[in-house]
Amino acid sequence: MILTPLRSPRRKSTAPRRFGRSEFSMDDDDYSPSNSVTSVNSLASLLREKLQSIPQKIRKKPTDYKLRAFVGLMFLAIVFFVGFAYVLYHQQALTKAYFDNVQFNEPKRLIRIYNKDDVEILRASLAVNIQGKMKAYPCLPEHRRKDGSECLEWLHTLRFYLKSLPHDPGVDNTTCYSVHWKALRSDVYPNDCFDWGATKVHWFGGGLSSNLTWPLDSGSLDYTPFITGDMQKNQWGNVLTRYFINSKGAAIIVDDETPLHVSVNKGGKHICLKAMYHEFAYPNKLTEFPEMKYNICTSEDMASLHSSIHSHRRAPLWDGLKPADMQTLESLISEPVWQIAPRFKEELQAETISKYTEDVINLGFLKQGHVLINEHWQNAIGDLSVDTSRFQTLNTTVDKLHRRGFKVAFTIQPFISTESKNFAECVQKRLLISERNSDRRIPALTRFKSLASAGVLDITNNRSVPWFLDKLQAVIDEYHIDSFFLDLGTAYDMPHYFRCEHLLTNPDQYKKIFTKTFEKMFNIIGVSSAVSLPRPPIFVSLPPFESTWEALKLVIPTMLTYGVNGFPFIMPGAVGGDIYWPGSEQFLPSSKGMVDITNSTQENGIELPDKELYMRWLQMATFLPVMKFTHLPSKYNDERVLEVAKNLTSLRQRMVTPLLLKYKREALEAGLPLLRPLWLLGAGDAPRALRDEFAIGSDIVVAPVLERGQTTRDVYLPTGLWQDGIDGSLRKGNRWMHEYKIPIDKVAYFVRKPDDMRFK
Repeated sequence: MILTPLRSPRRKSTAPRRFGRSEFSMDDDDYSPSNSVTSVNSLASLLREKLQSIPQKIRKKPTDYKLRAFVGLMFLAIVFFVGFAYVLYHQQALTKAYFDNVQFNEPKRLIRIYNKDDVEILRASLAVNIQGKMKAYPCLPEHRRKDGSECLEWLHTLRFYLKSLPHDPGVDNTTCYSVHWKALRSDVYPNDCFDWGATKVHWFGGGLSSNLTWPLDSGSLDYTPFITGDMQKNQWGNVLTRYFINSKGAAIIVDDETPLHVSVNKGGKHICLKAMYHEFAYPNKLTEFPEMKYNICTSEDMASLHSSIHSHRRAPLWDGLKPADMQTLESLISEPVWQIAPRFKEELQAETISKYTEDVINLGFLKQGHVLINEHWQNAIGDLSVDTSRFQTLNTTVDKLHRRGFKVAFTIQPFISTESKNFAECVQKRLLISERNSDRRIPALTRFKSLASAGVLDITNNRSVPWFLDKLQAVIDEYHIDSFFLDLGTAYDMPHYFRCEHLLTNPDQYKKIFTKTFEKMFNIIGVSSAVSLPRPPIFVSLPPFESTWEALKLVIPTMLTYGVNGFPFIMPGAVGGDIYWPGSEQFLPSSKGMVDITNSTQENGIELPDKELYMRWLQMATFLPVMKFTHLPSKYNDERVLEVAKNLTSLRQRMVTPLLLKYKREALEAGLPLLRPLWLLGAGDAPRALRDEFAIGSDIVVAPVLERGQTTRDVYLPTGLWQDGIDGSLRKGNRWMHEYKIPIDKVAYFVRKPDDMRFK
């Protein structure tokens, strides 16, 4: 018999149990069969008892619980602030401050520029074509410059220079920085994008394309060589400058030698600049790999920045002008230009010119001005001599025009048609641009307007200049022509594989050299295309506009853009649109359809522009620097049209012309345009994107009607006191006038008055 020793019963403790790890530990008695703690029911009962006791124990120790909660919260706060400080420190450590107002985040290649009030006015992502976050290193000593430039290099990819340009803060508040990128291998292109989405700015300047007008950020364009072309073919327009300015007071000025491509709003809200060689646009490599140079300039506001840049970029325009130049400049402003531009040469004869000028005189209220005859004064473009088969008595006709008070201008081009009598001589003397990678004796041919095949005079060839001068001087001596208009085409009118005697960085450099060569040798009144400011009295022309309401809406933004680009003297197209005269076909093909002939009238079987369109166009043109006519208002046989023309002529002679002549002096001195956007008046309140109003200097605001059938429109008046040109009432500025009434025979304009005028 096995005896089991007896155990004394364990004495239970009367001390209260503590909530903790020991609460759930079991001693040997807990596992004895006598108390059945191993059974499921007993275990569940025990857990339930313990859980029920927890709230009671918490309530018994409120101070202890609050202390623990406070300590926990403090711990979490410390962890958060330490982490935030750690992230912030590393972000700041990656962003380096250059000079006074420039910050650059190297891993993100993000640059920010601030004004003196620490407001961000420009943000750009640099070298956007570099994949990933490549690390930048300080340049090696042999690559650094001793001009104060900061230098960074992304190994074997790009080298970056940033420099603050010297300026005198006592003279103006403009500060400029120089940016210079060097590609270090052939498959890399410097590529910077300037954001306007985050900074909420508008950009202006540069040029225009089919859907890029005013402001630039309102449209889009993929990377395109920055050379002149046809706006309707998704190319840049006929006038370009490498100058862009934003509404917060920052500007970009790109160096002329940069092989520039520009993109707008492709892949983001930004304007992107890229340096890349191109077989046509930039065929001659000035450096082994592409380089991009530009300056960033900032000032206290947009108006002062623009004025400062244009007043310092060049010498005053009046420098070197002769009295005759000033007389021509003033006559173009105060007298009309009568554009005679038939589509076919057979339609242009001495009798048609004489009859046209007689009709001008019979109007009785328009001045004589300049008679501008297109290239069909020649038998073939490039003859550079009068077609005597159609102009047997042209010298007599010109003499008659002079006696009537007219001046006569011929249109000339550097293109020599293969059908011209001069083509063989030019080939023999090697006066034409030759084909690249070919025999220099073989001229490079191109198309121009109606010409299927033509050579281009090589203006860089020293032999071509005297040859061209002799031809034109013979025309002047025989027919006493007063002036010439240079029709230079666009960059895309050059032969594709062009090669000149001296290398050109891009095809637009040709027109720059051509204009500079002849602007002092002859009296030139206008040029069809430009990338640099010609010498006054040369006016830069707008591109041809069709006779449509859509085209009418493009005139003001085009004028404003060219003015901002630094061309103060602009010559618009003809009132009503650039329809050929005479002999124009009834329907002229265009990118947007046929010519608008609704409510139109015929002149000798030729469709005139829509009557309402003509009147609204005439109202706007009354305030433009030059008034150009092709179709006379008398051809409508409508007394209302004639009365509108008389009243507008009186208004221009009485008020507009004196103001244009007044601001001509300011344009010659500082390069400011005659026609200005409202923000250039110094009114910070003016809507930056406003594209259907303009100002003459700071004295008149013009708001023409540009929609078919409309007799009301919204008008914005800048800060100040203005007199209504329609009813003579005084109106307070810095506000919109909605549904402002403008009858068909009126144009809305407002004349600035002294602010205290109402109290006198």
